[in-house]
Amino acid sequence: MAGSAASPTVDLAALAPDALLDALLPAPARAALVARVLAEDLGEAGDVTSEAMIDAQAHARAVLRPRTAGIACGMRLAAEVLAQAAPGAHCSAHVRDGERVDRGAAMLSVEGPLRGILAAERTMLNFVGRMSGIATRTAEFVAAVAGTRATVLDTRKTTPGLRALEKHAVRCGGGANHRIGLFDAMLVKDNHVAGLAPAAMAARVADAARRARARHALAFVEAECDDLEQFRAIVALPAGTVDIALLDNMGLDALRACVALRDASAPALKLEASGGVRLETVRAIAETGIDRISVGALTHSAPCLDVGLDIEAA
Repeated sequence: MAGSAASPTVDLAALAPDALLDALLPAPARAALVARVLAEDLGEAGDVTSEAMIDAQAHARAVLRPRTAGIACGMRLAAEVLAQAAPGAHCSAHVRDGERVDRGAAMLSVEGPLRGILAAERTMLNFVGRMSGIATRTAEFVAAVAGTRATVLDTRKTTPGLRALEKHAVRCGGGANHRIGLFDAMLVKDNHVAGLAPAAMAARVADAARRARARHALAFVEAECDDLEQFRAIVALPAGTVDIALLDNMGLDALRACVALRDASAPALKLEASGGVRLETVRAIAETGIDRISVGALTHSAPCLDVGLDIEAA
């Protein structure tokens, strides 16, 4: 998405969620995104139903409410949708991104031209429902690992073109961001080292890490390990060669073995578990002692929060 790539020298993890959204998707880029999405819905003819049904001078008050409790997210996107689709309308957000909302509580109210409010309705609900759903699901994962050392992270398994919004939503739910894209960190995956024995794989990773650090300001260098033999080769590298070992689809016993080996020989190395992590399994994974758990389901499978717009006066 144009305008969405923050400099890798920015410490994104240190930013508050609102500042993160501004860094990844500045206001002009958000406005352009909303304009494209509205154009997709309105086409050239506009809202033909409201044009036929609603008097051009009609004004109304409407309130955005969740049908179920959750974590609010997407309020600034909702305001931008209204600004573009209902010029002259006045909207007030009653919650901030990251705040919990009860079923039926007012999230946002708007007063203005009814045709414009109805033109904005579905686009606004799509943004808020999607982003609030991700924030809500993330909060469930974060609560599930509370009291352990593990941090819940997102992945690059995001909706094309909406990554900045979805990573912001993860932060609003209390999770952390992994790489923003291919540009800000080095992550060596199995396809990068296909066919290499563990020792050769580790040597290739070490050489590539030196070259990458010399050329780029990287947030971290990470190497995926599919089994204990690969992990033993990575953990034997000099300290600082690799920052994080990604333990992909390993069982609990293998994770505990990796933690013990790390603790004994490379205590500075962070360990990240990944691969098919579910809400039902994340606590047991966290209790193995790993530091990070990356969960694709935060973004690729989070259900939308059910939200609706109720017209209260016309």
